[in-house]
Amino acid sequence: MPPSTPASPTADGAPPVAAAVAAPRRPVTPAAEAWRRFRKHRLAVWSAVVLALMVLAIAFGELLWPVPINEIDFTAKLKGPSLKHPFGTDDLGQDLLARILYGGKISLAVGLAAMVVAVFVGVLVGAVSGMAGGRVDAFLMWLTDLFLTLPTLPLLLLVMYLFRDPVKAVFGPEAGALILIVSVVGGLRWMPVARLVRAQFLSLREKEFVEAARALGASRTRLVMQHILPNVAGPVIVAASIDVAAAILAESTLSFLGLGFPSDIPTWGSMLRDAKDYLDIAPHWALFPGTMIFLAVLTINYIGDGLRDALDPRRVI
Repeated sequence: MPPSTPASPTADGAPPVAAAVAAPRRPVTPAAEAWRRFRKHRLAVWSAVVLALMVLAIAFGELLWPVPINEIDFTAKLKGPSLKHPFGTDDLGQDLLARILYGGKISLAVGLAAMVVAVFVGVLVGAVSGMAGGRVDAFLMWLTDLFLTLPTLPLLLLVMYLFRDPVKAVFGPEAGALILIVSVVGGLRWMPVARLVRAQFLSLREKEFVEAARALGASRTRLVMQHILPNVAGPVIVAASIDVAAAILAESTLSFLGLGFPSDIPTWGSMLRDAKDYLDIAPHWALFPGTMIFLAVLTINYIGDGLRDALDPRRVI
């Protein structure tokens, strides 16, 4: 009797079991990767949440707390926090919560507008300097270094003192103060952005993808707008977040010194100025606007740290 042959695995006609093949991963977009890296920075995430709540409260403050900012009640002056006045009142009995919410609009508007001015001027100067080279580069960097050597606060005070009345006479008290503060603060914050952008341009203009685009006949404007400038966006965004915090501090300083907005327009800095003589009997008057300045600057700085980690491809997270 011939020896029996072992049965084949496919003798019953069934196909062999194939190894499980993992499904291909979806490509990760740069935005998704930046968000993943940003979430690793816990302080930045919590700061973004706190800042978002502050912005929402300030934006919809009139709906959430419909109390006039100039409503005077001498019977309730210098009262501490209560259900009727959650943040207390000032020396005229005005509700501090309503005034803080109104002043937040001014502080955030000044910070964002000054940041736009600083980033626009800085990117323009840095891009021209980095692409032109030669005497143009040397002159622009000399100008940047000159502005960096100027004392910021004394120059701010001098410009505000000299041009405050003429500008307010043309544009009105509130608009004139806003235009002047934004122009002065933004005009003195563009230098770090310019140096950063110039350094990035000097590095990127020698990269292979830029050389390839240049070999294909791309103009200098096309090289800047489509190949170099998008790769500079990450460091510029980080610098812009720092500029917002610096502008809020500068506006608060000017208002505290009486060189900002008119006295009848509440800002966080002007509220601190008005409260300085009542610190012993009404500390809440200075505590709440000071806390808002502290939270705004702190959260923006932490968000800037998170953006730096998220947008820096050399940092492993």
